[in-house]
Amino acid sequence: MADAEQRTADRVRVGLFENDRASKMLGMRILSVTPGSATLTMTIRDDMLNGHDTCHGGLITTLADSAFAFACNSYDELTVASGFSVDLLAPGRLNDVLTARCIEVSKGGRTGVYDAEITNQRGERIAMFRGRSYTMKGKPAVSAKDAG
Repeated sequence: MADAEQRTADRVRVGLFENDRASKMLGMRILSVTPGSATLTMTIRDDMLNGHDTCHGGLITTLADSAFAFACNSYDELTVASGFSVDLLAPGRLNDVLTARCIEVSKGGRTGVYDAEITNQRGERIAMFRGRSYTMKGKPAVSAKDAG
């Protein structure tokens, strides 16, 4: 069963990323997607800096939100965010490589809770994210044509 679940997560990773223009535009890379979890990275570019020369908090949040999306859709059931909160703990700086690791905390019925930790290349914690999900039962996250 675990192999089948991982094959599903792999199919979702490919299908979702193919259509994820926002994550691609920000240069995100997917390191892994497993059932209920995902890890993505993003390198902070000059055009991501705010007026304080640090990464815009919304872009750090977007990285976490993308990891959340891959984690909660990994079962191939269409799942959307019903809300999230983020705590920005330290600044991201030019050329930092941020990693968002998102894991499933709870999933029951149509709702789920997921936590993501965002760190830089030195392992320093940059932000913490908690996402709440809502699953549309019976609808796939990716169609067969989107999954290659």
